[in-house]
Amino acid sequence: MLLPKRVKYRRVQRGRMKGVATRGNTVTYGEYGLVATEPSWITSNQIEAARIAITRYTRRGGKVWIKIFPDKPVTQKPAETRMGSGKGSPEYWVAVVKPGRVMFEIAGVSPEIAMEALRRGAYKLPCKTKIIARETETGGE
Repeated sequence: MLLPKRVKYRRVQRGRMKGVATRGNTVTYGEYGLVATEPSWITSNQIEAARIAITRYTRRGGKVWIKIFPDKPVTQKPAETRMGSGKGSPEYWVAVVKPGRVMFEIAGVSPEIAMEALRRGAYKLPCKTKIIARETETGGE
C-alpha cells in the first residue's frame, strides 16, 4: 500500500477538483496509458488493486508504471461520535486525479494484451477512464 514516509501536516483540507490536468497528461515512459476522464480521489488500495490486475494479466511480462501517488490524507471521525471536538484522525491516503491525467502506463507487451490489461485495471478505479497510445514524434523537418 502506498503512503508518504512523512508529511509536513497530518491533516489537510478537502480542496476542489476543478479544471483539467496540466501535468502528467502525456504518455512518457510506456507505449499505452490509462487516462482519467473525470475528477476523483483514488485511494492507495484502489491503486494497488489496479496494479495487481494489470501485472497479473500480463503474466509479469513487460513493464508497468504508476504515475499517481496518494499524498493526501483523508480523515474520519469515529462512529457514533458527537459533533464538535475537532477534526478526525487520518484514516487513508488518496491521490487527487483530474481529467486528462495518465495514471498507469504499460510497455513491452503486444497491443492486445496491453489494452486488455489496462481495461482490467480500469475496473478497479472509481472514475471513468480511456486508453491512449503514445504519440510518435515525427521530427527531422
